[in-house]
Amino acid sequence: MKTLFKSSLILLFMLPMSFFAQQSVSGSVTESATGLPIPGVNIIIKGTTNGTTTDFDGNYTLNNVSNSDVLVFSFLGFTTKEIAYQGQNTLNIQMDESQAALEEVVLIGYGSTSKQDATGAVEKIDQEKFNQGAVISPEQLISGKSAGVRITAGSEPGGGSEIRIRGGSSLSANNSPLIVVDGIPLDQRGVQGVRSQLNAINPNEIEDFVILKDAAATSIYGSRASNGVILITTKKGNLGSDFAMTYDLKASVGEVAGKVDVLNAAEFRNIVENTPGTDPSLLGDADTDWQDKIYQTAVGAIHNITAQQGFENFTYRVNLNHTDQQGVLKTDLYERNALNLTLTQNLFDNNLKITLNSKGILDKNHYADQGAIGAAVAFDPTQNVYEPGSYFDGFFEFKTSPTQQQQQATRNPVALLLQRKNNSTSKRNISNINFDYRFSFLPELKFNLNAGIDYAELEGHETRPVTSAANNQDVDFENNYYGLNRNTLLDFFFNYKKDVEAINTNVDLTAGHSFQEYFISSNSNYTQSNELVFPFPVKDRNSLESYFARASFDIADKYLISASYRYDGSSRFNKDNRWSGFPSVSIGWKIMNESFMENSGVFSNLKLRAGYGVTGNQEIASNYGYLGVYSPSLNGANVQFGNNFIGTLRPEEFDENLKWEELQTYNAGLDFGFFQNRLTGSVDAYYRQTQDLLATVPVPAGANLSDLLTTNVGETVSRGIEVGLDAAIIEKEDFNWNVNYNITFQDLEVTKLSLGNDPNYFIPQGGISGGVGNNIQLWKKGFDPSTFFVYRQVYNEAGQPIEGAYVDVNGDNQITEADKQAYKKGTPDFYMGLTNTLNYKNLDLSFTFRGNFGNYVYNNTQSGNGFVGAGTVTPQDYYSNLNANVLETNFQENQLFSDYYVQRADFVRLDNVSIGYLIPGEKVDFRASLTGTNLFTITDYDGLDPEISSGIDNNFYPRIKNVVLGLNFAF
Repeated sequence: MKTLFKSSLILLFMLPMSFFAQQSVSGSVTESATGLPIPGVNIIIKGTTNGTTTDFDGNYTLNNVSNSDVLVFSFLGFTTKEIAYQGQNTLNIQMDESQAALEEVVLIGYGSTSKQDATGAVEKIDQEKFNQGAVISPEQLISGKSAGVRITAGSEPGGGSEIRIRGGSSLSANNSPLIVVDGIPLDQRGVQGVRSQLNAINPNEIEDFVILKDAAATSIYGSRASNGVILITTKKGNLGSDFAMTYDLKASVGEVAGKVDVLNAAEFRNIVENTPGTDPSLLGDADTDWQDKIYQTAVGAIHNITAQQGFENFTYRVNLNHTDQQGVLKTDLYERNALNLTLTQNLFDNNLKITLNSKGILDKNHYADQGAIGAAVAFDPTQNVYEPGSYFDGFFEFKTSPTQQQQQATRNPVALLLQRKNNSTSKRNISNINFDYRFSFLPELKFNLNAGIDYAELEGHETRPVTSAANNQDVDFENNYYGLNRNTLLDFFFNYKKDVEAINTNVDLTAGHSFQEYFISSNSNYTQSNELVFPFPVKDRNSLESYFARASFDIADKYLISASYRYDGSSRFNKDNRWSGFPSVSIGWKIMNESFMENSGVFSNLKLRAGYGVTGNQEIASNYGYLGVYSPSLNGANVQFGNNFIGTLRPEEFDENLKWEELQTYNAGLDFGFFQNRLTGSVDAYYRQTQDLLATVPVPAGANLSDLLTTNVGETVSRGIEVGLDAAIIEKEDFNWNVNYNITFQDLEVTKLSLGNDPNYFIPQGGISGGVGNNIQLWKKGFDPSTFFVYRQVYNEAGQPIEGAYVDVNGDNQITEADKQAYKKGTPDFYMGLTNTLNYKNLDLSFTFRGNFGNYVYNNTQSGNGFVGAGTVTPQDYYSNLNANVLETNFQENQLFSDYYVQRADFVRLDNVSIGYLIPGEKVDFRASLTGTNLFTITDYDGLDPEISSGIDNNFYPRIKNVVLGLNFAF
């Protein structure tokens, strides 16, 4: 079977080479382990294009060979061999199967292991697999690259992404993964004043991502690991390397990928003129596309200058980054200036390694008023942008007098953007120093100490002139705001690794301690009711102390056993609930190393994994939810005693028994490789249950100090299957074609929600526009948390919705709240990613598709403005534009809770296409590339974009269709 398969591969690998009859060499190439011939092996004279390949029987002949030549034998899955030719006519070669891919080192938290020895669901994504283009926020590098990882990118410049590993598991607590950068766990709440806290990490400086998915891999991080862990490692210099410098430029041009479909001036004028009770004289004589007026072509540039060098015991790497990126929304601008420094020093015969990482970042933002997005959709298209002589800086506004605007009317979208200035500066530094010491008297034992800090200061200033209709006071609006974030870390651990020959077992033991403290303060002053208001400053502190241990055993290079335990104490809970343990255990069987697999002609890797673990979640909005705290009153909310106004203290709700969520996960996985690892992959299945669910729920009047309380209530259960495949379709000297495909099936269900047993109990969620206090989703036992809660629409024979006609579910001959039903959900049933990478000599091409399937979106842009009354029934003398969907439904009044607006949102998106060419030189290597992002989306969804994480489409900042020119010079 093995010989037959290898023989068939020759059809893919054999290429005619040079056949010039001078001096020639012949021979055969076989496997060293089995002696079987290997067809399709590349044999080339080093430094030339003169080569050949082995035939069906592993034989070859290479012509035009000289005594000084070096012959290079290479084939995927085997270690490359270089043989000096010495004039012999026959040269037979045995090739060893390569273990490089399996022995690739991956981080697992407070240590590392090889890929073949990992027992948890762990995936490493390095530079070769990254998405290309003008990437500002690091997580965009791996979008679509990993099964079980769904990344929904933001749209504003410098904006972050929603990252979900295995879908998240909580309701009110944070569902984002813990992110660890060079050993420093970042604050999961983010950093004040930055659009994405990951923007502090220059994507150009990232070496790789390691994603820990299941509890067996994540429980070493205990109370913060229930939503997975992402370990980011940045680049460092190499010992003994020559001085090298690179300059990299990414210049981009982007436009909105789509706009909300609204009525043009003629269509709107026709509706107003034909609606009883309207006054067409209120309409203007213009034809204004307000969305065109607020959006722009966004240009940007990312500059990176990097220098690095390695000496015998010391290396350095310095990177200077400057990023400028406009948003497609006018006045929106992001700027980053960053200095990244990495130093490594080896001492004491290389027993001590000291590593310093420091990232200094200066973030500048000009925030556009995103309220202009909704205003542009709703503003009367018959009106002009400008009105000469207008009190409102020459902008047209609906008004009751020359200096007084209509209070409830939509504001001029262009004025919202141009009359507001909101600039902020954030200074941030992320630094850590790591000492890694190997004891000279016991080289199997290492001690690692890591001390780090993530420190940020924010200063911002916002103004609107008195002539702005959005100001609504007699003085200029001014807001000065300040913030400070400080995250400090000190951890250490001992690691002992030894191959115990007496029991044929490799032992890996780790034990350590960690302490981390988070501190946030914020302050501001602003004008309100013509007065300057100075609110009380806010200070917030919490800390986490942890003890952890892990033991791993590799028995006979076949059987793997690993167990870990973390004991966490959090200041967010009272002393009775403060400490908790998080255990895990996992096993692995390296089937490929069994004797019965020695002569397998198909498998080149086969490993079975299984694991169980417990993790936690403590990321809630308040650090003091278990304490009775008091909030001081603001100016204007004081109590008057005579002529004196006395401030008050307001008690806040609390739950003294509050504790963290606990999540139990079961995971089973299979890693495999076929045909000398030409096709590799993994399959994982998981089941996880979240208990003591943290959720903000209604409580009975008088039961607490508020009608809403964050407490432990309920459970969720999630299940999933993940498949990841990597295939080397073609592997030649000059041409390579690799394919990566991943698909994830997932399901999340609330299995308990209330403290009682009412089967009909639910909590409304998902606020929508078009009314006050309306919610379109619900949390309810037996349903996904993103499930919609709607009436079932009735349609006529032509398939058109009948206004106000809904299914009488309970048969009481009237439509009431009791007729609403849980219907569809906002999260996908499954999602996938497909990446192709091709290289021909110095030319490279890659493209990535992503897709979500089985998800629905509530189209609030249609339901909120898609009926005649939305624009024509107003308490004042003005009209608002309508969604073009009104032409299809002819709805006169809102039908907010109709399932007509819950629309299927499957999509396939061409996420990234990049083509590049390298021109090597004696002193300078030059590479040029052209990248397109978000080029097209295939979907039946009627709205702006089907990929909306909340499941509710309303005032969505449109995604950008981007083209990027890249120039790279390596000196």
